[in-house]
Amino acid sequence: MSLLTGGVLGLGWWQLALVLLVFTQLTIFSVTLYLHRSQAHRGVDFHPMVAHFFRFWTWLTTSMITKEWVAIHRKHHAKVETEDDPHSPVTRGIGQVFWRGVELYREARGMREDIEQYGRGTPDDAIERRLYTPYATFGPVLLFAINTVLFGLPGIALWAIQMAWIPFWAAGVVNGLGHWWGYRNYESADTSTNLTPWAFWIGGEELHNNHHAFPSSARFAMRRWEFDIGWSAIRLLQAVRLAKVLRVAPAMDVRPNIAVPDADTLKALLSHRFQAMTDYQRNVFMPALREEARHAGAKLRRLLPRRLRRGLVNDGRWLKPDSRAQLSEWVAQRPRIRTLVEYRARLATLLEARGHDAAERLRQLQAWCREAEESGIAALQAYAARLKGYTLAQVSDTASYLQRMDSDGDGKVSEAEYLQWMLYAFDRMDRNGDGVLTADELPGGKGRAITREQQRQTIVQRFHKQDANGDGFLDARELAAPPR
Repeated sequence: MSLLTGGVLGLGWWQLALVLLVFTQLTIFSVTLYLHRSQAHRGVDFHPMVAHFFRFWTWLTTSMITKEWVAIHRKHHAKVETEDDPHSPVTRGIGQVFWRGVELYREARGMREDIEQYGRGTPDDAIERRLYTPYATFGPVLLFAINTVLFGLPGIALWAIQMAWIPFWAAGVVNGLGHWWGYRNYESADTSTNLTPWAFWIGGEELHNNHHAFPSSARFAMRRWEFDIGWSAIRLLQAVRLAKVLRVAPAMDVRPNIAVPDADTLKALLSHRFQAMTDYQRNVFMPALREEARHAGAKLRRLLPRRLRRGLVNDGRWLKPDSRAQLSEWVAQRPRIRTLVEYRARLATLLEARGHDAAERLRQLQAWCREAEESGIAALQAYAARLKGYTLAQVSDTASYLQRMDSDGDGKVSEAEYLQWMLYAFDRMDRNGDGVLTADELPGGKGRAITREQQRQTIVQRFHKQDANGDGFLDARELAAPPR
C-alpha cells in the first residue's frame, strides 16, 4: 500500500471506520459537553485541560467560534419559535432548517449585536483572540492536511464526512427534527421533542424536549428509561475530578394532605411549570376526553384527532389557522371541556407571567385551587389536590453540601469554589444569558438591574464575612452559620 492510497498509517477499511467513529464522536462530545452544557448553560465546569481540548477540537473539526455558537444557542432559547429564533422549523419550515442549517448559522453569525449580547462569559484569552477567532477556518484546513498525511486518499473522504457531521446531526437533526417529530415529556412553551429515549448517537442531544424544559441542567435524561450518553461522560470525568456538575434539574416531591398551596408549592411550580402542564394533560384532559368519547359511542381518535388533542394543551398555538378554528368550535360545543381549557389557560398565565409580586401570585394560585376543587369535575379536583402538595426535594445537609462544593477534596471550601457555586442562582435567573439581571428577571419583578460582575463582588464579600477565622476557607461550621 502506497503513501498515496494508505497514508503513513496504512489502515484497513474497518480501522478507518473506527477512526471515523472516534473522531466524529469526539466532535459531538465537544459540542454537547463544552459548547452546550458548559459554555452556553453553565451546567457543568471542566478542568482547564479538558475544556481546552474540547475548544481545540471544535476549532480543528468544525471551525466554530465558541462565543458565536453560545450566542446563537442562547438566542434560540430566548426567542424560541418566534421570527427571531435563528433556526425554528415553526417559522422557517422543517426543510429549511434540516437541509440549510449551516446557512442559517452563518446568517445568525452576521448579527454582531446579538453575538455581543448573548455571547458574554465565553473564553477571551490570548489563544482565542490570536488563533481560534481570527483563524477559525484554518482548523479544518489543518485537519485536511493531517488526514491526508495519516490516511492518504481515504483521509480526504474521512475529512469530508467530518465536515458534514455537525451540520447534519446537530444543525439538521437536533435543531430541525428536534422541534418537529418525536415524543414530549414536558409541555414546554415550544415545539421541542425527544427524538429517542436512548440518546447515544448525538451525545444526548436527542433528548431535546427535556433540555428545553430544564435548559441549565447538565443531565438531559429525566425518566428512568432514558439514557443520556453525554451525562455518562460527565459522570466519568467527575469521578476523576476533571468535571464539576453545577446544575441538574431539581427533583420534585408531592406532600400529602396540604390544605392550601404555600410558598413551597409556588416555588416548585415555577421550577416545574412544564411538568405541571404535562400532568394537567395526562390527568385532567385525557380522562375528560375518554369520557366524552364513551358518551359519544366513538373511539377517541375519531372524536378528536391526535393533532387537535395536542392543541388543547397549548391553546392551539402551533396549529394552522383552519385547525385552530376547528378546535375552538369543537371545544365551544362541549361546556365541560371548555371549562378545563379555561382552567389550564389561567394556570399557565399565572405561572408564565413575569414581574408579578410573589405574594400576589400565591394568592392567585390559592384561588385557582379553591375554584378547581369547587368545579364539580373529579379529575380537576384531584389535580388541584395533588398540585397543592408540590414541593422541591429537600436539599442536602451541610456536610453533603460542603462535599459538593469541595472540588479538590481537601475538606474545605475555597473562595473560588464558593464563588463558582454561589453564582448558580444568578445564572439560573439570567434567562437570556446576557450577564445582566433586569427587573423582570428578579424575584417579584422588582429591584435594580445587576450585572454578573456586581453579583460576584457581593458573593466575595459574603465569603469573607462567613470566613470566621480568616484562613481563606470555609469549613462545615462556617458554611452552616449565617454571615457575620
